[in-house]
Amino acid sequence: MDNRPIGVFDSGLGGLNGLLALRRFLPDENIVYFADSGRLPYGAKARGQLREMAKQDLSFLSSFGVKAILIACGTLSSNAGDILDTWSIPTVGVLRSSADWMRRLEGSGPIAVIATEASIRSGSYQRILHDSCPDREVIAVPCPDFVPMIESGHCSPEDPLVQNAVSRYLQPVREIGAEALLLGCTHYDIIREAISRFLGPDITLVSAAESGAVALCSLLLKAGKTGGRGETRYFTSGDCECFSRSASLFLGCDASDVPASSVPPQPLPNL
Repeated sequence: MDNRPIGVFDSGLGGLNGLLALRRFLPDENIVYFADSGRLPYGAKARGQLREMAKQDLSFLSSFGVKAILIACGTLSSNAGDILDTWSIPTVGVLRSSADWMRRLEGSGPIAVIATEASIRSGSYQRILHDSCPDREVIAVPCPDFVPMIESGHCSPEDPLVQNAVSRYLQPVREIGAEALLLGCTHYDIIREAISRFLGPDITLVSAAESGAVALCSLLLKAGKTGGRGETRYFTSGDCECFSRSASLFLGCDASDVPASSVPPQPLPNL
């Protein structure tokens, strides 16, 4: 048994999808969640900045004595994979784990990935999907407006703003007849219903957040390092009240159940 907490971080609300998955599979784990909302969106940042930000976020969570860290952020997973792999504490990103899920899907038709602009620009998702699914056509679509839209509270499938954004970005996915779509940014699970409605029932949606959480759970179970009291601590570099209010709507609880402590945002690295 290992009662040390698990660290989870993202640029904002998206990583809560990973947290929920961890809670489903290992409900007794203690979790420290960090939302770097003061510096979002990550997807608009340069690669060099993202790599330094990854080190900063990992260092912050490491200071809590965590036993493992889930990088519930597709942008950092695709731009700083070597940093995650060589960190002093076991880490799991969402890049390789989600590609493994895509590889196990049946079929031979086209597949697609949607992610932030920085993720798609890095080419990491495209390369790993081509390697994992060599017989499939792969289409990659950046969706730069999704994260700001979601963080501003536009998440409902009935919201015209959400509907317009989804149809604008996902039309190429529908036109190619993709059999599966990887939600390569953890924020995108929050508008999963709107995406599903637009693309129809025949396409399989794969969650990067859930795949990363499953991979981390497997790592801890194999190492015999599970255990805790089911406690969660929340930290944000953004507005605490705003984070608690938004997170509570997503988690289905009162804002008082998601008390967030403030962390001053670190300066963006100069390039």
